[in-house]
Amino acid sequence: MKDTMLITGASSGIGKELARIHAEKGGDLILVARRADKLEELKAELVSKYKLNVICITKDLSVPGAAKELYEEVRAHKIEVEFLVNNAGFGLRGKFHELSWDRQYQMMQLNMLALSELTYLFLPEFVKRNSGRILNTSSTASFIPGPLQAVYYATKAYVTFFGNALAEELSDTNITVTTLMPGATETEFASTSGMDKTALFEQAVSARSVAEDGYKGMMQGKLDVISGLTFSQKISFSLLPFMPKKTILKQVHNMQKVNE
Repeated sequence: MKDTMLITGASSGIGKELARIHAEKGGDLILVARRADKLEELKAELVSKYKLNVICITKDLSVPGAAKELYEEVRAHKIEVEFLVNNAGFGLRGKFHELSWDRQYQMMQLNMLALSELTYLFLPEFVKRNSGRILNTSSTASFIPGPLQAVYYATKAYVTFFGNALAEELSDTNITVTTLMPGATETEFASTSGMDKTALFEQAVSARSVAEDGYKGMMQGKLDVISGLTFSQKISFSLLPFMPKKTILKQVHNMQKVNE
């Protein structure tokens, strides 16, 4: 396999589009997600169009130990991963004390711990050969606290700060770490998190456009890639440093209430 990209959360949304883009560029793929049928559908599509090598690995990375299992499976295939895309993640909408603790724990495990562990396992190989690119899917949610998605916003803040710190640690190497921070995007995230009927997702952008921004930014070795914001949202984000935190919290809270 050549120019192999490993993508978690590859069965839909941004991950699926990143797989298509990499296939269009002629690179091979390791596709990882929970749903084997969706992975196999994507594999059939890409192999038929581009005649490349695709390996599907069915894995639920919200389960402790799954990241290590994934790494060992890739090692067993004797594949050199050149691009690591930590894209898998999910959110939940609701008050922290009313949501299921088990689901929130799974979210923290997937969004933060699995991402960190996979990076920890693959990074020494990147350092040894002094090459490789890492793309972590975070969110514009990582800039601010998120009432009604308290844990999700916090996990994405972790992803952004973790990736930025790694990028600096590796600044004297040929390895890059890029953090993709999408705004509201047309993926399954909205419906699974309960955000699809909120004001925040009234102007969601396509997963393809976000994936293109992320892929291009990764290949250019950019630190951060912000994608999918409307003009008004860009203005709002530029004003964040000048706004009282209580005002920001109230605005975010209102945007995440369900439209009746």
